Amino acid sequence: MEYKDLYRELGTLTKRKDLWKENIPSVGSLLENQPTKITAKALWLLGEMGLQYPEETEPYIAQIASFLDSSDDLLRERALNALGRIGRARFEAVKPYWDKMFASATDNNPRVRLAFIWASENIATNTPEVYGPHISLFADLLHDSDDKVRMEAPEMFRVLGKRCPQFVEPYLDKLQWLAENDENSVVRIHCEGAIRTYSKMKQA
Repeated sequence: MEYKDLYRELGTLTKRKDLWKENIPSVGSLLENQPTKITAKALWLLGEMGLQYPEETEPYIAQIASFLDSSDDLLRERALNALGRIGRARFEAVKPYWDKMFASATDNNPRVRLAFIWASENIATNTPEVYGPHISLFADLLHDSDDKVRMEAPEMFRVLGKRCPQFVEPYLDKLQWLAENDENSVVRIHCEGAIRTYSKMKQA
């Protein structure tokens, strides 16, 4: 199949959730010997499929995780996206690659760091307790050199504040300062949201 046709077919499949389960093996096969754009699309789609069918995507998780070591920024980013979605549905499936995922927090590419936060938010939605020892890492990302990373970092505190507010409590002063003083309006808004979520949970 021509590259453009295959990419278009994957785009169509993305919208056809009723066909996902039966097509997981065919999408998984695209993790090998394909142009970067096809591999990246397959990684993204496997993550979405894995959120719905985590057991069926398990045979491909090791291969997905192998792209965390890729020299291609896009493939590292998409591997994190996929692991985050699958891990949201079944944390144990991605747990063996936990350390490799966390190494992405200091990746040279800001889009990869952003994907790490996004993946962590996904996993923390259903398995927040595993992030207890790692909150300081997300506090550091509040001061990242990239605006988009700084805009997303407070969202991790919002997710955790709704589920494990005790993890957020030590960072309330930092979040409050950013909410009042950060030059980026989205950072300020997201910090306010994290504080508000924490406060609601404490009052509940």
